[in-house]
Amino acid sequence: MTGRGRGKPCKAKSPDAEGAKRKTRLDKIKQVPLPSSQDDTEKENETANKRKPKQKQVNHGEEKPSVQNAREEANLRTNKEDTKTPAKGTNAKTCADRTKPMERFAVEPEKPGRTIKRCGGKAKAGEQNPEVMTKMKSDIPNDTTKASTPKAKACGGKAKPRVKFAEETPETQLEHAEAKTRKVPEEEKLGKAKTCADEAKLMEESIERAITPKDKTAVDSILNTTLKNLKIKKNDRSKASQVVNEITDNIIKHLKQNTQCFKEVEEPLRSGSYYENLKISSPDEFDVMVPILVERINVEPFGDDGAFYSVALKRGNSLLKTFQENDILCASKMLQEFREEVKKCVKKYKEWVVTKKKPGCPAVTLTREVESVTISLDVVLCLKVKSSWPSFTKEGLKIEGWLGAKVRQDHRLKPYYLVPKYEGKGNVENDNGVLAKDIWRVSFSHVEKAILLNHGSEKTCCEREGASCCRKDCLKLLKHLLSLLKENDSSFDKFCSYHAKTTLFHACCSRTKDSDWKASDLSLCFHLLLEDFEGHLQRGELPNFFIPSQNLISGPGRKKCKHLADRIKEERHKGFPIFRQQLHVKGLV
Repeated sequence: MTGRGRGKPCKAKSPDAEGAKRKTRLDKIKQVPLPSSQDDTEKENETANKRKPKQKQVNHGEEKPSVQNAREEANLRTNKEDTKTPAKGTNAKTCADRTKPMERFAVEPEKPGRTIKRCGGKAKAGEQNPEVMTKMKSDIPNDTTKASTPKAKACGGKAKPRVKFAEETPETQLEHAEAKTRKVPEEEKLGKAKTCADEAKLMEESIERAITPKDKTAVDSILNTTLKNLKIKKNDRSKASQVVNEITDNIIKHLKQNTQCFKEVEEPLRSGSYYENLKISSPDEFDVMVPILVERINVEPFGDDGAFYSVALKRGNSLLKTFQENDILCASKMLQEFREEVKKCVKKYKEWVVTKKKPGCPAVTLTREVESVTISLDVVLCLKVKSSWPSFTKEGLKIEGWLGAKVRQDHRLKPYYLVPKYEGKGNVENDNGVLAKDIWRVSFSHVEKAILLNHGSEKTCCEREGASCCRKDCLKLLKHLLSLLKENDSSFDKFCSYHAKTTLFHACCSRTKDSDWKASDLSLCFHLLLEDFEGHLQRGELPNFFIPSQNLISGPGRKKCKHLADRIKEERHKGFPIFRQQLHVKGLV
């Protein structure tokens, strides 16, 4: 049998002789300088053992390394290192002596100029033996981690735990490279644009896609000329508003002085396109709401869309109890009585005529001639409710990114209004036995007016001190386009200007900055607004801006919606020939 020497035979001896031999070997081994760090000791032992053939060990007892082997290992290390830590006597110990035999540290490949600290001194990385460094590198794992060289403390210290750092593998680097070079789909870009720069870039790309007519200059000219033609003259505006204000004041006075049920009406709430500075062509339509404050009521939704409600008066001496049946405030009876009182008032003014009532319409409509122009005034009875808005409005009015969260909160603290309006057949009942003709529709026309009068993300938008935008001009053009299409095709009668206004609100919430609506970019912004409207029509969905659960274009049907979208797209692609034709008839082109 062979021992751990270089092939020398090992004979079995008596226990006493063997013990003496061991003692001699241990005394001599202590005089040999020990390695200066745990890493070098383990790495060099592995290098030396790699060169020697493995020999079988004797089973009868544990043998210690021979003096010759220890000296050979020490000489091998002396040849490989220029510097080494001298032993501090026979009792010198290193930090490696206090570590467990199987505890290993992965060594990071050294960079030029980096030094490795040891217990007794410093050794430059460049002075390491290339063979040892190669072995050290081979011990580094090939996974996504790498460890830094541990800093050995002075004798008596404890080894630091292993520190790992994330490392990119070739596969990870390849994935990163592919992520940079791959083409991101347009939908993903639109969905992930977060910074202002990204939004501006996407906006420019969308505008470029929107411009389809070849002659952009001609389109700009047509749109600007059309807007000038739609502008109302100050003289006409003044005369129309004068006669409307006069009859409105007389109606309010009559209700307060000559009626018992409506004597608590408040000051009229003027709303609609004229008071929003959105009226086009001529001042021929006006809307005035006559509110009655109700403080103690119970409001229950009628239907699933959250736009219609039944109203019940709670205990109290309300003047409206006359119109309550089965604990329900009947909108039809109340509207009928209101209509009769308005007729009595209008009889004194022969120039005004009360038109025939339309089914489901909440207004009493009056008309008169003013310099060959027929003026229409809608007087609408409504309930003013000072309480929290209905729960269906919670996800509506998303103007935080456009006008700010504070403005939204201020609007939601305002009262809301209920007008006597229903859809479909009036004799339809719900589960509680309430007829459709006796329900009320929620109205936020006062908030719409406030938003349109203060529509900029900057407070100076469209003021003398600030820049002008084209939001209102785009809405005027869309309303005009829709009215001309309705004149040429009666199948579009169920589409109205409120659909165009709602489209603008949604568009302003998606393009929130005033710079997105520059007055100089009128044609570009108008094209984008038309694309928005076409998208709603193609999908057959136009959510109420305040009540997202209500679809405003569910009535016309998908077929008519798609037909209108195709007609608008055709006009947009051809440079709006319908505008040119009208301007040609008036001799403006």
